Amino acid sequence: QVQLVESGGGLVQPGGSLKLSCAASGFTLDNFGVGWFRQAPGKERKGISCISSDDEMTYVADSGKGRFTISRDNSKNTVYLQMNSLKPEDTAVYYCAAQWTTEPCTVVAGLYDYWGQGTQVTVSS
Repeated sequence: QVQLVESGGGLVQPGGSLKLSCAASGFTLDNFGVGWFRQAPGKERKGISCISSDDEMTYVADSGKGRFTISRDNSKNTVYLQMNSLKPEDTAVYYCAAQWTTEPCTVVAGLYDYWGQGTQVTVSS
């Protein structure tokens, strides 16, 4: 069984921070790129960030630049998304996904092999 499980979501005030975790089981994450996607109510799922398998290349969408940081700890088989200075428009269900590749990562959803079930992030006063 292969599985990705997101955690760390919740309710936070504007300007606050959350750190999301994506834990893999049933496979080793070392040779997988990992992406974070989000889907707001009534909106399409969009890529927000990704990290290459070797941890040497990351991408953050314009909407998160300067606020979001992606990282990984292969010893824990886990990828993180640190989100600072959160805004109401960041409210969404956040999903992580894994892609078998050693190439630079992308946030094209169709390229990813395994998906988590999401964690809710709500930014509101």
